[in-house]
Amino acid sequence: MTSPICTVTQGSLPLVISIPHGGELLPDWLAPRLTPLARERADTDWHLRRLYAFAAEQGASVVQANYSRYVIDVNRPADGSALYPGQTTTTLCPVESFRGVPLYLDGSGPSPDEIDVRKREYWQPYHDALAAEIARLRGEHANVLVWEAHSIAGVLPHLFEGKLPDLNIGTNSGASCAPAMRDAVVAAAAGSPYTWVADGRFKGGHITRHYGQPAHGVHTIQLEMVQAVYMSEDAPFPYLPEASARVQPVLRAMLDGAMSAMARLQVLS
Repeated sequence: MTSPICTVTQGSLPLVISIPHGGELLPDWLAPRLTPLARERADTDWHLRRLYAFAAEQGASVVQANYSRYVIDVNRPADGSALYPGQTTTTLCPVESFRGVPLYLDGSGPSPDEIDVRKREYWQPYHDALAAEIARLRGEHANVLVWEAHSIAGVLPHLFEGKLPDLNIGTNSGASCAPAMRDAVVAAAAGSPYTWVADGRFKGGHITRHYGQPAHGVHTIQLEMVQAVYMSEDAPFPYLPEASARVQPVLRAMLDGAMSAMARLQVLS
């Protein structure tokens, strides 16, 4: 039986937690073509649905991809254009890991025709689901926040120098959400015990940039979080409940701050 491309949990708040890289599944047709290391799926944004469970319990919607980003990266533009020109990044259908290690046994990746199939069968359904949930909530609320939940290993020399800050806030340099919402999230991060940066190495991927249209009532904010904050970065990548319990109040403060700022926009509009 084929698993659904993504899972949607509908809530009542004007808040969508989008988890595009949380998928762990590898299709039967792909797994035998990948190296043993690739089949560990180290670049997965592990456990984010569990980490953000508090938001779903409060009434947030959740849209999560079920298949690995090694099938296709739903947070990349469908045309494969670069999000960060001049910087090393992974592609729409990755052929190497975040550490620059080949993913395919024969060293080759999918053909253009196969990429087209993956776009149609995996990329498009995620975006259809996300767009539909945004539209549903936008029909009920003056403004909607799409919170792009991500995580990544803190040290990846192939992609960036040094160690990332713990909390990497991305708003497409302020274009993807109302300024007051960005300010509220930054304030919550600044008041936390974690290191942080806003619109640094990670300014927001395709979803943040494409769906963030503040003038039309849709605000997007990406949080790329260092995985060691809430889990082990070593295989089999276990969730660390005590560490998670320390960071969850910060996540809650960031979300609450953004939502409160968005509510004030509704009063003013």
